[in-house]
Amino acid sequence: MNTESYPIEVEFPDISVHEQSDSGIAYVHTFDSGVPGPHVMINALTHGNEVCGAIVVDELLRRALRPRRGRLTLAFANVAAYRSFDPSKPDAARFVDQDFNRVWTAAVLDDLARDSSELARARAMRPVVDSVDALLDLHSMHEKCKPLIVAGPLQKGIDLAVRLGTPATVICDEGHPEGRRMRDYEGFGDAAAAQNALLIECGQHWEKRAVAVARDTTARFLLLAGVVEESDLPSGWLAPLPPAQHIVRVTEPVVATSMDFRFAGPYTGLEIFPDAGAVIGWSNGEAVTTPYDNCMLVMPSLRQLRPGVTVVRLGKIEQTIASTSTRRL
Repeated sequence: MNTESYPIEVEFPDISVHEQSDSGIAYVHTFDSGVPGPHVMINALTHGNEVCGAIVVDELLRRALRPRRGRLTLAFANVAAYRSFDPSKPDAARFVDQDFNRVWTAAVLDDLARDSSELARARAMRPVVDSVDALLDLHSMHEKCKPLIVAGPLQKGIDLAVRLGTPATVICDEGHPEGRRMRDYEGFGDAAAAQNALLIECGQHWEKRAVAVARDTTARFLLLAGVVEESDLPSGWLAPLPPAQHIVRVTEPVVATSMDFRFAGPYTGLEIFPDAGAVIGWSNGEAVTTPYDNCMLVMPSLRQLRPGVTVVRLGKIEQTIASTSTRRL
């Protein structure tokens, strides 16, 4: 596992100009077309060091993108963590007190005896998130891995990922033991609800390629939702679709129980081990092995290692589907 910092290839935008908003929530901008349609949200900075989404949302706000139908929310989430970014300690800006993407259950948000910088921000954003029909949450990864979609555990998330058509790897999973993600919050995680969400892992945190992926998936998501036309979007954002998408079902997480965890190789993600029983690492001196043939490693990383953190998830390729984009939800 690579423990050295990756080079920072992108400029971090000054988002302070976006603090004031008509929504009344700092850094959360909602625009209403006045025409019937879905409420679509593009969310950036769920983690403070994941800059590709911030670049995209900043560009759309500076371009004054407005929806032709429905409502559009453009948001920067964990601004406090983003402000703390230090190039000498780039991984430290993931959050301030706790992971913003592990607090999204109504019971946790309602429990005012619990407090943190991230809980306060989630509670402030909650009224807007509660009204969203389609959420795109833009993320990036600790390691230099090909981009992927996190579609959640439900068929409706997989279907939306396939309609989007890109990236090539669609991860279906139950989330993390530490807590619920925004993409699984309330209606997003209810099979009977119309609301839907995707989380895009665009690439390594600071690589230029991640920005291109964030632009492409954002453009496609907005077009799929029908809130804008292609002519409304910056030129050059849409990229060719991959030839196919691989649907990968996460079967189990590997969770660190102490600081004594190490991988058997310099894994960055999407590695496939042909045979069950392959050693992929050691936890407290005991081998961690693949439980079945053709086991895929999903987002392995020790950069946030501590007891209780998922250091890798294990997945099976369930299906391969030729990529097409229907352009409308």
